Amino acid sequence: MSGAISYEDSYRHKGLRQQLIDTIRKKGIKDEKVLKAMLEVPRHFFFDSAFLEHAYMDKAFPIGSGQTISQPYTVAFQTQLLNITENIKVLEIGTGSGYQASILAQMGADVYTIERQELLYERVRNLREPLSYRIKLFFGDGYQGLPQYAPFDRILITAAAPDIPQTLLQQLSIGGIMVLPLGDNKKQVMTRLIRVDEKTINKEEFGYFRFVPMLKNTAKDK
Repeated sequence: MSGAISYEDSYRHKGLRQQLIDTIRKKGIKDEKVLKAMLEVPRHFFFDSAFLEHAYMDKAFPIGSGQTISQPYTVAFQTQLLNITENIKVLEIGTGSGYQASILAQMGADVYTIERQELLYERVRNLREPLSYRIKLFFGDGYQGLPQYAPFDRILITAAAPDIPQTLLQQLSIGGIMVLPLGDNKKQVMTRLIRVDEKTINKEEFGYFRFVPMLKNTAKDK
């Protein structure tokens, strides 16, 4: 997905956003902080102008490079599991469109995000100024995380991981939470890991989802 982006946020956009929030609330999202952030972040800023009619549908949408902007309900579901509080340090694996990272930043998190697809990385890098969100964006291999900035209070993986990435788990602080879709390329179980201490990880499962696969990359950070 490439081309012109509209940064106008009209009454119509805000009305459509409210309808979207009402929809995902009815589907079971209860965290009002998550819903408030999604109401405040204009999702259409992450779409080319030609596709604006898709921005407030509760559906995933292709963004190029074989990736998608996640369904709003899925974004809300993962964010709710993270239990975001202000000023916590969050690592996101898979920046994609930048929408999820912007929701986390809107909630007051200190966001570090990694994207392995160079075209998407460049697109989000160009988005950050007009969006005015303080997000630290990196180009590289999500499997490696950002050990130089660890530990993180929260880690969010927005692609299907066949197993728990141990390198990332090591970058999670004691008491920290990791949320990831765990499984093969066909379907995954949304999983929450809570690091109790150095050796103890509590695992919870929250139903089936479908994400694009998490891939390794040899790219270096820019």
